[in-house]
Amino acid sequence: MSRSEASRSQASRSQASVTVRVPAKVNVQLAVGAARPDGFHDLANVFLAVGLYDEVTVTPAEELRVTCTGPDAGQVPLDRTNLAARAALALAARHGRSPDVHIHIAKDIPVAGGMAGGSADGAAALVACDALWGTDASRAELLDICAELGSDVPFSLVGGAALGTGRGELLTPLEVGGTFHWVFAMAHRGLSTPAVFREFDRLGEGTEIPEPVASRPLLDALAKGDPDALAAAVSNDLQPAALSLFPELSATLAAGRAAGALAALVSGSGPTTAFLARDAASAAGVAEALRTSGTCRTVRTAQAPAPGATVRG
Repeated sequence: MSRSEASRSQASRSQASVTVRVPAKVNVQLAVGAARPDGFHDLANVFLAVGLYDEVTVTPAEELRVTCTGPDAGQVPLDRTNLAARAALALAARHGRSPDVHIHIAKDIPVAGGMAGGSADGAAALVACDALWGTDASRAELLDICAELGSDVPFSLVGGAALGTGRGELLTPLEVGGTFHWVFAMAHRGLSTPAVFREFDRLGEGTEIPEPVASRPLLDALAKGDPDALAAAVSNDLQPAALSLFPELSATLAAGRAAGALAALVSGSGPTTAFLARDAASAAGVAEALRTSGTCRTVRTAQAPAPGATVRG
């Protein structure tokens, strides 16, 4: 029996709380196609899980409720629109039970930062409720529920590195041949993902937008664990839209490049900016330069890849 299976069995017997740790993500490639009739966009989305984590704990309760602590916790919705609550509701509905749990989110992933913090909480709550309730949902069922919850949620469950196609929910695991060192600069305000996609559509009006395709040099760089090759290949089609809505991010990107980052880009739909460094010492130098630049609110360093949603022992 695996460690997670043992944890699930023990939790089911004792009705104790279950805690799941789940990582943030950075998009090392985000290729975006034209808007589809359903309003979504086809993507070639290369996810890389990074070592910034939320922890989600579920405990039996009289009714479903959500609490949150940590940086920017005041920005996290605590009603049933929260993806963690929606995950509990979805799993409970499938298995004919009441979703009566207290979901507590210990938040460390930036809120509204383009690093899939909300999606991570949804994946973590799903895994935690499955363990607590002993529903024994298959991996396929969990991924199916994740896809219903949102485009980034399946990757939060899987972690590591993956190519997301469709609207990002169809995952193909990718090989990673080494450790990559990242610095993340958190902006002074948030940025709405739907607004960034609308701006992408506006900027692309009257032009032919190509079908999104994964970059072979980028996939090779990941497989080799080569930071210089990865730096040369990273891309984000949403970056012009994010910079159009939030021009101040250009100064943050410039500060990171000036400090020696191998690559600088907006993370997903932003507004967090991501900087690839050659090693841990270089990452520390970039982080310190960004902290004193006056262009961002806070700075974090992290390594990648990181494991997906994992039950804590």
